Amino acid sequence: MHPYQDATRPVAERVEDLLSRMTLEEKAGQLFHSMLMMNADGTPVTETDGSMLPFTTPELVEDRHLSHFNLLGTYGAREMALWHNAVQEMAANTRLGIPVSLSTDPRHAFTDNVGASFNAGAFSAWPEALGLAAIGDPELVFHFADTVRREYLAVGFRTALHPQIDLATEPRWARQTGTFGSDAKLTGELVQAYVRGLQGEELGPDSVAAMVKHFPGGGPQKDGEDPHFPHGKEQIYPGGMRDHHLEPFKAAIAAGCSQMMPYYGQPIGTDWEEVGFGFNKGVVTGLLREELGFTGIVCTDWGLLTDSVIFGEPHEARAWST
Repeated sequence: MHPYQDATRPVAERVEDLLSRMTLEEKAGQLFHSMLMMNADGTPVTETDGSMLPFTTPELVEDRHLSHFNLLGTYGAREMALWHNAVQEMAANTRLGIPVSLSTDPRHAFTDNVGASFNAGAFSAWPEALGLAAIGDPELVFHFADTVRREYLAVGFRTALHPQIDLATEPRWARQTGTFGSDAKLTGELVQAYVRGLQGEELGPDSVAAMVKHFPGGGPQKDGEDPHFPHGKEQIYPGGMRDHHLEPFKAAIAAGCSQMMPYYGQPIGTDWEEVGFGFNKGVVTGLLREELGFTGIVCTDWGLLTDSVIFGEPHEARAWST
């Protein structure tokens, strides 16, 4: 047994030992958080036509050394648990045996939008985030997030790609149902309850990590367009309300959220560089890290580095103005 495999040793010692044994390619693989699909019977995908995802699960886990994945699609609970076990077994048989960490977009409401959220399916069904905000009860949101935590752990998810705490100040923006509305104070109260419900008082073995999004607030899109696409990349702040959109993120950091996802938008007319937030040093390093003191994981939104074809439609890499 190598030191990194000994659970009785201090974490820092295990990490240092593991890093010393990794190749450059294996280290690079840890920087990516890719998407996976599964077969309906709970088996990993070993063949693909490339219409949605270009690589099979063995190609990503065994050949490209990736270990962080977001599961797409709606499946049965038993099948998801079987799939999780199969993928972990695949990872255990790699050279270093680094286990995978699995994440998911929201799965407890009614929206079914690949890449944004999935209907409840096998999970308990709750109102959309906007419905929870209409109720306005932090204790209910805590109970909801705690239920999500327990159901996610049962099938192997350890990271929630939510909550989404953008402020819905642009009524034409299509992502409003995933938010807690336009009230910054209420959103701050609800996200704190949400983070505690997922993670507990501190991150531990029974936690699901909360990846709060989309920093520094994706609501004020020009004309309500979506920055997934070139025509919607511009993000503006009518009325100089930039600090208003930051308030919920300050509350999330105070609650101890462990991960943060920047948005795609390119800020226009501010003192920030006009570069998409995922590549924006002034926003990610200057604001998030240095000014707000966030020390957790930063995970960009998907598709920033390479062009892709999804369901036969070309999608440009969202590296706006880099």
